[in-house]
Amino acid sequence: MIIWRKSSLEGVPVIFGNAMPKSGSKLLLQVLGGFSQVGPFVLTGRGPVRTITIDGRTRSAKEIQADLDRLEPGDVGWGYLRATPENIHYLRRPGWASYFILRDPRDMLVSHVYYATDMYEGHGMHEYYSRLPNIDERLKVAICGVHDGEVKLPDVAERYERMEGWLDCPEVMLLHFEDFILERDSTISAMLSHLERAGYSLSLDRQIAIQKVAQAIDPKKSPTFRKGRVGDWREHFNEENKILFKEVAGDLLVRLGYEPDNNW
Repeated sequence: MIIWRKSSLEGVPVIFGNAMPKSGSKLLLQVLGGFSQVGPFVLTGRGPVRTITIDGRTRSAKEIQADLDRLEPGDVGWGYLRATPENIHYLRRPGWASYFILRDPRDMLVSHVYYATDMYEGHGMHEYYSRLPNIDERLKVAICGVHDGEVKLPDVAERYERMEGWLDCPEVMLLHFEDFILERDSTISAMLSHLERAGYSLSLDRQIAIQKVAQAIDPKKSPTFRKGRVGDWREHFNEENKILFKEVAGDLLVRLGYEPDNNW
């Protein structure tokens, strides 16, 4: 274990990992935690900075800013922040190395349904999904959303609309969950380059730094790695699900770069 002297943090940025829910946030946090092996960085130990609380309350911009204000040079924070003007302004500020991770929306939906149904009984959709007979019916609800009394879930298009502003923010590095599986080392190298652009100079050889960061990845501790592969949605989406997804999401997959057109 490397012990860094933090007596001087001049030029050391704040690191912040932002995520689309059920899209690899825990994986991203592991990688960013691995940055402690290449610089004087440390996970804060605080929970994620959220736009929506666990009990469903929308937090104010002032509350979110107060959380972000607590982060100091060398701190590694994370959260699930929508792309509001206030949040974009904050995460793109000088002295910050910010990242945003997303994944194929179809895989995100499958992960969401399994997590809410089988892995976390405290999830707001757990009881609702548990009353449905199968994964097919649960996916339909996840795609279309639901507003049934106290149970509220936005449809898939609305979920991504809240986050799409991050795609046009070059100061916040866009990451794809799939790249950590298919192109892990080059993705970590690009993340280190983003860190350097934020003002930090790596003292380690690049390949050694990549290896040290990669060692922090533990699939067993990342719920998103339920199967640890790309394209799991193909085993769950039937033709009706595909048609429904296209009706609700439109050209979302094309905009995100996951399909060349809607003929999938």
